[in-house]
Amino acid sequence: MYPKEVEKLLLKVQKPGRYVGGELNSTVKDREKVDVRFAFCFPDTYEIGMSHLGIKILYGAMNEVPYFWCERVFAPWVDMEEKMKEEHIPLYALESGDPVKDFDFIGFTLQYELSYTNVLNMLKLAGIPLKSADRHDLFNLVVGGGPCVCNPEPLADFFDLFFLGDGEEVDIEVMELYRRCKREGKTKAEFLELAAQIEGVYVPSLYDVAYNEDGTVKSYTPKNGAPATVKKRVVNDMDSAYYPDSFPVPMIDVVFNRISVEVLRGCIRGCRFCQAGFLYRPFREKSIETINAQCKALCDSTGYDEISLASLSTSDYSRLNELLDRLHLWTEQEKVSISLPSLRVDGFSPELMERINSVRKSGLTFAPEAGSQRMRDVINKNVTEEELLHTVNVAFTEGWNRIKLYFMIGLPTETMEDVLAILQLGQKVVDAFYANKDKPKGKAVEVSLSAAAFVPKPFTPFQWFGQDTMETLHEKQKALKGNISSRRLSVSYHGAQTSFLEAVFARGDRKLCAVMEKAAERGFHFDGWDECFDFDQWMEIFATCGIDPAFYANRQRSFDEIFPWDHLDYGIRKEFLRQECERAYRAETTPNCREKCSNCGAACYKGGLCVEKRENLV
Repeated sequence: MYPKEVEKLLLKVQKPGRYVGGELNSTVKDREKVDVRFAFCFPDTYEIGMSHLGIKILYGAMNEVPYFWCERVFAPWVDMEEKMKEEHIPLYALESGDPVKDFDFIGFTLQYELSYTNVLNMLKLAGIPLKSADRHDLFNLVVGGGPCVCNPEPLADFFDLFFLGDGEEVDIEVMELYRRCKREGKTKAEFLELAAQIEGVYVPSLYDVAYNEDGTVKSYTPKNGAPATVKKRVVNDMDSAYYPDSFPVPMIDVVFNRISVEVLRGCIRGCRFCQAGFLYRPFREKSIETINAQCKALCDSTGYDEISLASLSTSDYSRLNELLDRLHLWTEQEKVSISLPSLRVDGFSPELMERINSVRKSGLTFAPEAGSQRMRDVINKNVTEEELLHTVNVAFTEGWNRIKLYFMIGLPTETMEDVLAILQLGQKVVDAFYANKDKPKGKAVEVSLSAAAFVPKPFTPFQWFGQDTMETLHEKQKALKGNISSRRLSVSYHGAQTSFLEAVFARGDRKLCAVMEKAAERGFHFDGWDECFDFDQWMEIFATCGIDPAFYANRQRSFDEIFPWDHLDYGIRKEFLRQECERAYRAETTPNCREKCSNCGAACYKGGLCVEKRENLV
């Protein structure tokens, strides 16, 4: 529970429920009976963090060990942060109310580049030195995991170690090693050298970086026995992997008020812009029996009446209709609805529609990603206009009248004609509604088009591509807004400035640590929120540090350039990514993993679809 000093602040801030703890199913242990304490820090608000699946899995896995205690910490919103500073109240954990500086591990999940300032701001609020080199004892170890760890170099000076890949097992192994080293009186340096030998652990201080005269990376040199390449950790058997049977139930509204059950991990599709689709390979499914049991256990322990079947592409689950039929045996009777948050246009059948229709009615969302077929071939989306129109017609026939379509602008080789094709495709969806004789009676159609600015990311075929300049992105956004032909269409887009900064830190190197430190000194936080983002101040910091951010975001990179993340191995061959990049420039598509193995490299993990395909072919 919260410290007593916090009580007098609660009536002075928005949503005091963010800061009090005490939720159903939260884990409280006797601090005197645990050996290792882990502060799981989510660098955003309580509502966003409590909706995140990863924190629920790792929270449960750690707390299942009797001598470990994992507690939750969220970034206080600006009003609460101001009050905490005024009253000299340090950042604290929700379960015990103890200051974060009392914990052995301070762990951050890195989901989004614009949350990096929140990471450093939370360390400041906790009273913990920002730089790893300034934390000398075997205590207050700052560790990180999540998708952004595929290139953690802009944060390398601040973290003691990073977890690459699946965290369910490697996190526990590192905590066990820490427990032993603490008992044996080893130093922090000795612990880090031992931790670096665990697969999936990257200790940035054990690598020296050299640069070429043009500012590009020349080499990464390991020292003190660290491996030359750090391999990500993979959990192959999803049925035996840890999954919680309960989790803390928030006492205020959060982004997703429902239970999430992961049905598969990885993706078969190979969309060339999608970092997650490559980072989480190989493709691994849970059995229907496991998913059903996990859904039932979580509904019973939390009281939620909605289940989200979570994955990168749930419609790619090989037995989806059978799974829904199994769940309906008890969910319909108990009035529990089922949502499928990640559906593909080409995986949306009338049979699937019927199963969803029986439990839930809301707007439908699809992601064509590009308006023209040429651009969809460039990005390897493998979805046609005919498939999209067929799918929305099925939806209209079944009673839906609200459709949201996600697109990107600024993709490689994109022209203004491709941008305007987004509007044309949206208009065709509107026209399809009015041409459908079985459409919902007495309703108008609503088609929302959302256009995000493309950000090139590591470990994708587009990692060599220079992002469109902000001026070019603004021109494309203006063209979208200015050419809407129907009041049934609406267009929204993501800011070009935040997308630019995201690209800088996504593809940056250790020289950006100086920029991050300056941002922390100025108190930057919540850069992903319009209320707090100040682009001009960011540009001032880059200038002060003598760094040109366009060098990272907008520069087209050569195929022989060494990247800041080349010493990290996510199982995807760089040569494969290069081949996919070359195919993209020729607008050639690549089959998905179920159709044909493309030899991406993920078979090295000897699990999931990579193995199943080979067994079936023998």
